[in-house]
Amino acid sequence: MPWSGEPLRGLLAQARGHALLLQCAPGSGAFELALALAQSWLCESPDGEGVACGRCAACRAVHSHVHADLLVLQPQALRRTSGWTFGDDAPEGDERADKRKPSRQIRIDEVRAAIDWVGRTSARGRGKAWVLHPVETLNEHSASALLKTAEEPPPGTRLVLTCTDPQAILPTVRSRCQHVRVPEPPAEAVLPWLQAQGVARAAVLLAATGGRPLQALELARTGVDAATWEALPAAVLGGRPDALAGWPVPRALDALCKIGLDALARHAGASQRWFPPGSVPAPASLPALQRWLDELIRISRHAEHPWHEGLMGDALAARARAAFSGRAD
Repeated sequence: MPWSGEPLRGLLAQARGHALLLQCAPGSGAFELALALAQSWLCESPDGEGVACGRCAACRAVHSHVHADLLVLQPQALRRTSGWTFGDDAPEGDERADKRKPSRQIRIDEVRAAIDWVGRTSARGRGKAWVLHPVETLNEHSASALLKTAEEPPPGTRLVLTCTDPQAILPTVRSRCQHVRVPEPPAEAVLPWLQAQGVARAAVLLAATGGRPLQALELARTGVDAATWEALPAAVLGGRPDALAGWPVPRALDALCKIGLDALARHAGASQRWFPPGSVPAPASLPALQRWLDELIRISRHAEHPWHEGLMGDALAARARAAFSGRAD
């Protein structure tokens, strides 16, 4: 990522321990930064600051996902989209792929398999690197299995772990790592990159995601352009039945919460954060709006439930209209 160069050089200069915990904002490229760091550790011709050359045999092997001394461990749900398989995973679309719902947690058997890999001799002689992304997806048992290796891995082995909230990690894991907070990417670096990816009026979608470039790109690629986002409050509150049609329930809940938060900001005389100024009306009743936001938060705890998206979208839009008219229960 174009905004990762400076953080990467800083990490290479300040890394003192064998296990780094990178705290990054969601959607800012934490996984890509962790991979770049691991690649730099393994590169055979790094530059004067230790940054990977991108051309040597080791770098080419990393790009092809076949470097014998690099292990990438993610939950199965992420592996299916990132392309970094683990163990006997079959690629998505392969007839051998597990038809069950992919796990959103890193399981203890996967951590144990990774620990076995760590104990083997380096194939290329420049040590080994283990990328674990994100640490929050370790369950209690898999996190406990990681402790000894995080504290004292074999010589030449380094771990890089990513997280968005270090307080969501077991303290015993956190205490064994050098904790580095990576600054959020600046808009002046992100906007040209988004525009190069074909995102028109990228500043609108970047604001819609709170400055998170990868989430802004995902919005654009799933059909939510700047005009759609700008028109969403008026469409939802104006009674358009198709306002949330085709939106996954988690995304619809997120957008509705942002409408409500911008309405609270407008009521308080503050600037809107998520939508352009003036696009979110002031609520007729502040208590009704607050009750509606509380309801959205409760529903969000079950956002991954297999809801009927069409019916749920209609119900959420109806509740939003009632909240802004002051009629929310």
